[in-house]
Amino acid sequence: MTFAILKERKNPPDRRVVFSPEKLKEAALQFPEAHFIVESSDIRVFPDTAYAEAGFKVLDDVSEADVMLGVKEVPVEALIPNKKYFYFSHTIKKQPYNRKLLVAMLDRNIEMFDHETIVKQSGARLIGFGRYAGLVGAYNGFRALGIRDGLFELPKVEHLTDLNAVKAELDKIKLPAIKILLTGTGKVAKGAKEILDHLNIKQVSDALYLTSQFTEPVYCMADVMEYNRRKDGKVGDKYAFYKDPTPYESNFMPYASETDFFIAGHFYGNNAPYLFTRDDAKLENFRINLIADISCDIDGPVAATIKPSTIADPFYGYDPQTETEVTMDASGCITMMAVDNLPCELPKDASEGFGEMFLEYVIPAFFNNDENGILKRAKITDSSGKLTERFKYLSDYVVGK
Repeated sequence: MTFAILKERKNPPDRRVVFSPEKLKEAALQFPEAHFIVESSDIRVFPDTAYAEAGFKVLDDVSEADVMLGVKEVPVEALIPNKKYFYFSHTIKKQPYNRKLLVAMLDRNIEMFDHETIVKQSGARLIGFGRYAGLVGAYNGFRALGIRDGLFELPKVEHLTDLNAVKAELDKIKLPAIKILLTGTGKVAKGAKEILDHLNIKQVSDALYLTSQFTEPVYCMADVMEYNRRKDGKVGDKYAFYKDPTPYESNFMPYASETDFFIAGHFYGNNAPYLFTRDDAKLENFRINLIADISCDIDGPVAATIKPSTIADPFYGYDPQTETEVTMDASGCITMMAVDNLPCELPKDASEGFGEMFLEYVIPAFFNNDENGILKRAKITDSSGKLTERFKYLSDYVVGK
């Protein structure tokens, strides 16, 4: 079986890759029955020469491969019929802008495996760039704080070589006595926590966070059952909430009145309550003035996230009273960081981490008869041009309904 590392073709350019040269070498040693080739790319964080030196063929045409491995969406015109593809297709939530892509894959009898659908039996994701989104998102939040308040100047992550360089820059700053709230407990939140812990910011309990003021920076990590509660006053259950969040309402305002800097690292599911609304943000006791929204759901659970920002222009201000965009340092505004492709800023580390997970969970499934059902669960479209059973819910989306 031949696997091809694809050139990324989406704009703006993405320098990440599924496998670094070193990790690809490891994969080839571990699975001698697999053949790996690399499509030539002038934007990838690892140059073509690094793959060639690691012993891989670098080609302009990789159509001989059976399995195509990419990161971002493959443009419709570049899709090769009757192949297996792995990439983030952004179709499983019925995203309107990618409907044509899913239709094209069905028309061309492509077997599509989305990185997002590579999950355990429980539904928990096995691979992704979440940790790196959390790391870069938290760093960018502190960068915004330094710029806005004239406290310090952190360089952009994209100008730094790797995660070690990012942490070295953080070692140079001194923070004021702010209170920081981090939501979530998954890979994204853990990545953000890594930055907070590197800065030696003390983590405090919910009870202490909500009732005390401090003379040093502190943070609280809140899980879904802390900032949501049952409407009927009964004790909430996290797993019941994930199955059906409709009996719940937001319990975020006690945190909002005690927080200066909010890092949104949670996963937001369909029908879950918004954390705070635009009306909530108008209240006098709404204290949050800086948000790093790593989740970045536009006009969603974080009402101040009215648009995504970009790596080139990462910050904007949200005026709660007028509900409009203002400059990041405007009086009375909430400073926003809502970059929606954060791991792109740390392409080397993100690619190395991704390849590690892909080699652990995905490549073995091709050679052990998919004993853990990884490929079966992940497959969206099959080779006969149909949606698989698990993704039949996309049928209306495919026909444009």
